[in-house]
Amino acid sequence: MNRSRNNRPAYNSRRPVRRSQRSRPQRTRRLAFRLRWIILVLLVIPVFSYVSVLDTQVRDLFEGKRWALPARVYARPLELYVGMKLPPSLLTEELAAIGYKQNRQVDEPGQYYMSRDTLTVKTREFQFWDTSDPSAQLQIRFNEDTVAEIVNLDQKRYTTLARIEPKMIGKIYPTHHEDRVLVQLEEVPPLLVKALVAVEDRQFFDHNGISMRGIARAFVENLKAGGFVQGGSTLTQQLVKNFYLSPERTLTRKMNEAMMSLLLEWHYSKEQILEAYLNEVFLGQDGNRAIHGIGMASWFYFDKPVGQLKLHEMALLVGLVRAASQYNPRRHPERATERRNLVLDLMAQQEMISLADAELEKVEPLDVVEKPADISVSPYPAFLQLVRQQVQQDYREEDLRSEGLQIFTTLDPLIQGLAEKSMAKGIQRLERENRRTRNLQGAMIVTGSENGEVLAMVNGKNSQYAGFNRPMDAVRQIGSLVKVAVYLSALEDSRTYSLVSTLKDIAYEWRNKTGSDVWQPKNYDGREHGKVPLHYALANSFNLATVHLGMELGLDKVKETLKRMGVERDFKMYPSVLLGSLSLTPLEVTQMYQTVASGGFRVPLRAIRNVLTHDGKPLQRYALSVEQRFDSSPVFLLNHALQFAVREGTGRHVSKGLPEDLAIAGKTGTSNDLRDSWFAGFDSELLTVTWLGRDDNKSIGLSGSSGAMRIWREFIDNLEPRGLPPVTPNRIQWRWVDYKTGRWSSKGARGAVLMPFIGNQVAADSYSGDQHLFKFE
Repeated sequence: MNRSRNNRPAYNSRRPVRRSQRSRPQRTRRLAFRLRWIILVLLVIPVFSYVSVLDTQVRDLFEGKRWALPARVYARPLELYVGMKLPPSLLTEELAAIGYKQNRQVDEPGQYYMSRDTLTVKTREFQFWDTSDPSAQLQIRFNEDTVAEIVNLDQKRYTTLARIEPKMIGKIYPTHHEDRVLVQLEEVPPLLVKALVAVEDRQFFDHNGISMRGIARAFVENLKAGGFVQGGSTLTQQLVKNFYLSPERTLTRKMNEAMMSLLLEWHYSKEQILEAYLNEVFLGQDGNRAIHGIGMASWFYFDKPVGQLKLHEMALLVGLVRAASQYNPRRHPERATERRNLVLDLMAQQEMISLADAELEKVEPLDVVEKPADISVSPYPAFLQLVRQQVQQDYREEDLRSEGLQIFTTLDPLIQGLAEKSMAKGIQRLERENRRTRNLQGAMIVTGSENGEVLAMVNGKNSQYAGFNRPMDAVRQIGSLVKVAVYLSALEDSRTYSLVSTLKDIAYEWRNKTGSDVWQPKNYDGREHGKVPLHYALANSFNLATVHLGMELGLDKVKETLKRMGVERDFKMYPSVLLGSLSLTPLEVTQMYQTVASGGFRVPLRAIRNVLTHDGKPLQRYALSVEQRFDSSPVFLLNHALQFAVREGTGRHVSKGLPEDLAIAGKTGTSNDLRDSWFAGFDSELLTVTWLGRDDNKSIGLSGSSGAMRIWREFIDNLEPRGLPPVTPNRIQWRWVDYKTGRWSSKGARGAVLMPFIGNQVAADSYSGDQHLFKFE
């Protein structure tokens, strides 16, 4: 049966597509789209993490503590005043020691000129602990060895006081031994900065951390050379390489360098980056000390701050940036001169200076100081150890090595120099005169009598030796130096003892509880002197009189006095301690005698005055600490007797010729078998403790007066002190007595001396048995 056309089913030439077949391309496209995003994310995350890590490194270091700075240790500043006793030769010696140069014109800071009795000096600007002193031109006129007049030529006026910056006496270095002086960009001469940019990175102010032009130029040069000869690094890249990265030349390091340079430029200004570069750049090597930064290099090569550099000196420093070892001006002066002149030519080409100026500067000598001050090894190692010991009580070792602290100490270079010469010369003379004094060594400590400031510390005949520190570490028997504690214990009991009290200088014997140990002391001269006044026994250091007195007072009483005088070391008290079996270091002896020299006040010895941060901000002031341990009256009596000891007692042979108005007190000390020779001497200004001995503790054949006191006398002769007489306490009254007997006497009588007494003590007219030689009115 035929169907009509209209009734035929519709026909589509395309075959019907199933739903699953229609969605396959869409899913493929979606999958590819997602995959691309996943791949992109997988790529971005590591890159983002990589950049983020580098960014953190860049900011953490740049904004944190960028450099480990050594602590700088200074001596005391030289304070000049009208009336000061100071030979001109010593002043010029100290100026030379801190790097001042002689120049007739005296037209730059750090120069001086001596003409007859007048010295002209232009001081350097310096940041002290209390203020910043500007540079000043001074004229100092002398009257023989005394400062007679000081004129400030800048201000055209007379002044009574002037201050010259202190000598740097040492540094406490970081563990990697880098040395730098931080400078701010405004402290650096603008011409030096322009020259640096012109020579090292002309597009510095135009690029964003990397220079494609520089990279292309370096690529061509490396191709020509067939190896790596030029890096094409910008100043920013050089800073990154030195600041953050190792010196290896790998693709990874170069990628890190480029990225960190971009980040550094993103976060910080060109001026900040340039200032960091000026403080970081390596400019030389001094032994194991690396010289970093323009500030340190200026001192290292020219012994002056960067702000005082001349044009040809700036050019030399800029030339060293490329290769400091290759152009080292001390080892390779010809290379250094060529490099400097090239920099001057480039400066002229860039129209920073004129061609005429460039030619003039090119004929200048290098002007590099012959040898930089070697601060890596302090000229005063013993004193520097004392400074470290005291400063470590307040600061960590890490801070001392990295924070750039400025430590101002009490060391007086003038007194230190005289003490060193006295020790070296004295030991040489003693060894020449006495065969037994071979391998002799010594120690000397000089302090201010009232303030306890350590002014000098001498360690042996070669005080620059950095080995065994005898002043601090040589524990030796102190001999008769201990006797002052016995006599001070007695004089404190003013109702029982005075300077003329009768003491028994006769034989003494002590046995222990079992009787197995017998001690029988003897006098140094082997004799017994019977009954003697207390002051006479002390002045002549009679052992037997001292033992009788000490045992009468009680060992515990004497030990307590020693502790109050400043002996902190623990020790057992035996009768032999009364004669000096106690062992102390010279520094401990100085602390002990400091209490006597200061009139009964315990003043802790101190080597530090002030501590500043690296940029001059006050951090800590070490103020004077005073504690009264003894009434001034018995100490005055003791010191009066010690003046007799110097003039008439054990020191009489050495003290001949001392000025009559010089009130010096002192005590000699000698240990068993003449192993140790001691002398402690003081006036109202200075306390000096001197020790002689051998490091192996063998006998030196010298007593206190024949050894240590002779070296002290040479020191005093060189120093020529003018100490004022001690102030007399209100309770003190004066009486005329016979020097040797202590009996009442009168002015003008033979052997009569004025003797101080406390309150209403007076001398008796005659001895009265074993009673003490005075009575109360």
